[in-house]
Amino acid sequence: MDFQPLLDEIVHRLAPEAGREGAVARYIPALARIDPRHFGIALRTGAGEEATAGDGGVRFSIQSISKLFTLTLAMRHLSEDALWSRIGREPSGNPFNSLVQLESEHGKPRNPFINAGAIAVADRIVGLYGRDAKSELLAFMSHLAGEPIGFDPEVAASEAATGYRNYALANFMKSFGKLDHDVDTVLDFYFHQCALSMSALQLARAAGYLCRDGAHPCNPGEQVVTERQARRINALMLTCGTYDAAGDFAFHIGLPCKSGVGGGIVAVVPDRLTLAVWSPALDATGNSLLGTRALELFAQRTGLSIF
Repeated sequence: MDFQPLLDEIVHRLAPEAGREGAVARYIPALARIDPRHFGIALRTGAGEEATAGDGGVRFSIQSISKLFTLTLAMRHLSEDALWSRIGREPSGNPFNSLVQLESEHGKPRNPFINAGAIAVADRIVGLYGRDAKSELLAFMSHLAGEPIGFDPEVAASEAATGYRNYALANFMKSFGKLDHDVDTVLDFYFHQCALSMSALQLARAAGYLCRDGAHPCNPGEQVVTERQARRINALMLTCGTYDAAGDFAFHIGLPCKSGVGGGIVAVVPDRLTLAVWSPALDATGNSLLGTRALELFAQRTGLSIF
């Protein structure tokens, strides 16, 4: 199937709506200045064919989409017990930065895609790499994308300056003995992972292992994760990847997705392709409003679904 005409059609239909509804993430100053009229979409098939439309080649702050890749990095090197002993795998049903659930569950995050869970994963990665954790993450992302990937220093600084709730989450977990390392060190890594700067096309490439049973998207014969691990990551994306809107995403789109408050969403069609959309204006759940519509339209037009 030639996907380029479809992506062009989606952009032609939806781009005029960009910025008319929703709002950018204003609680992070560096994101508050982003033009909400951006809209891009890109995909890469398991066979390596690519298509992009609109602002699909423009880099943006991937924010919580990074949680997908840090989880993958941790799964590559840690035993299941070491990784999951302090992190759950259930949908939260609460906002991604909620403290209430964390308190009632004694500092154990409900899943790795809410902020507390991602901070717990960051703690594991700091344990693996120490002071080299950030450079190891950049090397991993660049290897997946097939080109250099970097942090946006303005976004990272903005995250650190205004991340009061994340400091609260981390200190709360630390008080329950659920973090092994210094809170400031763990959060420095976490703020930088959220500040990874990538385009929709780069994201579609980097996530390609999830539609290839764990095989590297560009290097034949190299496994990023095992087939079993890839299936588990996709399962977590479906149930937990879009904050407390995961049920709606499964109902309307029917694909594993991971979103971020930078306005990006990555979707996986197992054994077929990975798709990424970007539109900075968010809905009430923190998901890209236009990006969600684009994914739903893509699913309708192609009939692609895991169900």
